Amino acid sequence: MSKEIPFRPLPRFLSLASYNIHRCFGTDGRYVPERTAEVIHSLDADVIGLQEVDMRLLVDGRTQLDYLAETLRMHAVPGPNIKGRRGKFGNALLSRWPVRMVRHTDLSVRHFEPRGAIDCDVDVGGLSLRVVVTHLGLNAAERRLQVRRLSAVLEGMSEGAPLVVMGDFNEWKPTRGALRALDRRLGPSRMPRTFPSRMPLLPLDRIWVWPIGGLQRLSVYTTSLSRITSDHLPLRAEVAWDERRPPQDRRVVDAIAKV
Repeated sequence: MSKEIPFRPLPRFLSLASYNIHRCFGTDGRYVPERTAEVIHSLDADVIGLQEVDMRLLVDGRTQLDYLAETLRMHAVPGPNIKGRRGKFGNALLSRWPVRMVRHTDLSVRHFEPRGAIDCDVDVGGLSLRVVVTHLGLNAAERRLQVRRLSAVLEGMSEGAPLVVMGDFNEWKPTRGALRALDRRLGPSRMPRTFPSRMPLLPLDRIWVWPIGGLQRLSVYTTSLSRITSDHLPLRAEVAWDERRPPQDRRVVDAIAKV
């Protein structure tokens, strides 16, 4: 990665969240988008990556994403992976801060469900935060190819430029899974259990923060409401980069990843 751009801290504390909303269908089988909006509001996050947003389903005449964005008063970025006459389905991003640039990466693998990633620049007080939101496949070989493509997209990122990668990665192996390439690049991800929501056993949802010293806290949002609103629990991160500390050296990250 290039080291030409010096580290510039973001001007304030940030909160992030990743949430597979399961098309707004709860574990009780009910379609209640209002519950989803309430859980997201309770997260109190500045930037939220969503998965399984079904824009084919309406809420008071609006798509799910439009409903959530308008209800929560946030900027919305759609990232549909499936498109058809009935509408769109896939990833999305909600942000309290303006989104200045949006890129989409196709992570689809032949013979499997279409997948992709949103890659955008969020303007946080005049400084740029790069945010990547994705949802990887269910097959191990499929995920390895998708991580390889995602790593290639991140190849040109600057050493000190703030970056967040988050989503539902469908990976539960702690050391041998497809996510090792991302761990080597961004530091080993923490793996709190988020699935299934009623009794979480698997760490399917992840958030990476670069530079890695910026991640102050990572927690699973567990309430009686979040346990029934989706089959995944939301993952929430608190981020604050210290301007007195330069980003950790690439060799330090590599050493940690090998432990």
